Amino acid sequence: MKLTKLAVIAVAATMAAGPVLAQLVFPSLSYRTGPFGANGSEVADGFADYMTLLNERDGGIGGVLTEVIECETGYSTEKGVECYEATKGSGALIYQPLSTGMTYQLIPRVTADGIPMLTTGYGRTSVANGDVFRQVFNFPVNYWNGASIAVNHMLAENDGDISGKTIALLYHNSAYGKEPIPTLQALAEIHGFDLTLLPIDSPGQEQKSQWLQVRREQPDYALLWGWGVMNQVAIQEAANIRFPMENFIGIWWSGSENDVMAAGAVADGYKALTFHAIGTGFPMFDDMQTYVVDAGLAAGSGENIGTVLYNRGMYGALLAAEAVKVAQEMHGVAQIDAAMMRDGLENLVVSDESMAAVGLQGFGPNFSVSCENHGGPGLGAVAQWDATAQEWNLITGFEPSDMDVIQPLIMADSAAYAAENNIGSQCN
Repeated sequence: MKLTKLAVIAVAATMAAGPVLAQLVFPSLSYRTGPFGANGSEVADGFADYMTLLNERDGGIGGVLTEVIECETGYSTEKGVECYEATKGSGALIYQPLSTGMTYQLIPRVTADGIPMLTTGYGRTSVANGDVFRQVFNFPVNYWNGASIAVNHMLAENDGDISGKTIALLYHNSAYGKEPIPTLQALAEIHGFDLTLLPIDSPGQEQKSQWLQVRREQPDYALLWGWGVMNQVAIQEAANIRFPMENFIGIWWSGSENDVMAAGAVADGYKALTFHAIGTGFPMFDDMQTYVVDAGLAAGSGENIGTVLYNRGMYGALLAAEAVKVAQEMHGVAQIDAAMMRDGLENLVVSDESMAAVGLQGFGPNFSVSCENHGGPGLGAVAQWDATAQEWNLITGFEPSDMDVIQPLIMADSAAYAAENNIGSQCN
C-alpha cells in the first residue's frame, strides 16, 4: 500500500508541471505487487516493451514517441481509481486497467472525462454496445464469448450433443468471476446441460469444499474463471481428485504458464481459452530481442517474452498503437488527443495486412470495430498444456461464439444501464 501511495504521489507531482508535449501518453495501471503481482508484472512488461520497440525501431507512431506512465495499483480497485485520477491529466490517450473491478469503477469516469478505455477480454461485457458506451471498448472478445467458445468446444467433442451432461463453473467470487454466468445459464437451457456454480473467495487458496463437491457430483466438465494463485490451487486440487484434465477448461486469465507449471506433470492436458497466439514464432519478436532486450531497455528481465501473459500485454499495446495510426490518418495530425483516439478505436480494422506490417500476421483474429459494435466478432481459440514440453499449443483456430445468444444479452444489459444513467442513442 505504501508503494502504491508513493507511486500516485510521484505521478501526480510530474503531472503538476503540465502534460508532456510531442508524446503519445499511455498510462499503465499496473500491479507488480500484491496477490496477483507475478501475473501483472508479465502483462505490464509486454505492454511497456512493445511501446519501447515502437520508439526504438520506428521512431514512435507516425513520428511521435510513445510514453508509458506506470502507476502501481496492487490490483486494488481503490488504488486503480487513484492512479487514474493521478494520470488522466498527462495527456492520456487510453486506459487498459486489466481489472474488471477497476473497469466498473472507471466506466463513468472515462465517460465524463472523454478518455477511451479498452478492456480486451475482461470488464463489463455489455460495453460492446457502442451506442451506449461511447468511450469503452472490449474488442476482440469478451467473457460471454469465452463462455460460448468453451461450450462450443464441448459440443465439438460430443458430436454436437451435451444434453444431460453437467458442467461445473469454479469462479472468482467477484464481478469478474460472475460475468459468464448469464451466458452459461442461457446456453444450458438451449443445449440441455446442468450448470453447477461454485464460487471461490479471493485470493483462492482455500478450495477444499468446492473440490469435495466436484468429487461427489462428478461433473462431465469443469470451467475455471480464476486469476493468480486461485488457478494454481484449482489445477492441483483437480489433479488430487483425478479429474480428467482434458475436461477442465479455463478462461484466458486461467491459462498462463504460472497456472500450470507449479502442478508439474499432473497438469498435462489442461485446456484454456485464448484470443491471441502463444510463443515467439513471429518476426516481430526478433525485433523485440534486438531493439529492446539486447539493448538493455526491457521493462523486466526479458526472460518472459513469448509467455501467455507477456504476449497479452504486448497485444494490448499493439491494439492501442494500431488505433493511434487510424486516428492520425483520420485527423491528419500526428499528435492526437483522447477524442481522436476514440475515433481511431471506433474505426479500427485488424487484418492480415495490418498484422503482417508489424510482423505478427496470424497472431490474433481479424476484426473490425464500429460505432454500434465496440466488441468485435467474439472469436477465440482453445490451447492445451503439454507438461512434457512445458508449452501451450493451440488445438483450434480462432472460432466463433454464439452471437445469436450473446447479442440479446448485451443489448438487454446495456439498455438497463442506459435507462439507469439517462443515456440516449449515440450512433446517429
